[in-house]
Amino acid sequence: MARPFVILRTSGDRLEWAEEHPNLLSVLEAHNFCVEFQCREGYCGSCRMRLVKGEVSYAEMPLAFVQQGEILPCCCTAQGDIEIDL
Repeated sequence: MARPFVILRTSGDRLEWAEEHPNLLSVLEAHNFCVEFQCREGYCGSCRMRLVKGEVSYAEMPLAFVQQGEILPCCCTAQGDIEIDL
């Protein structure tokens, strides 16, 4: 199975999601993109960002409120290629 790509809407960068990355936040950090966060368990919501295309899943539903079209990269994984607004 091919690894998913994370496409950054503003820059057009395509980041490959390697197996060792447990969530979207770790993918972004591995490619030297700074994302503000306060945790890695989906509690506070400070890392909230917009999902433009694709789907993500959560091992457990985050405790922070997430509106339609928003995701928490600290605790989600891509289900195929995704595009985000960073």
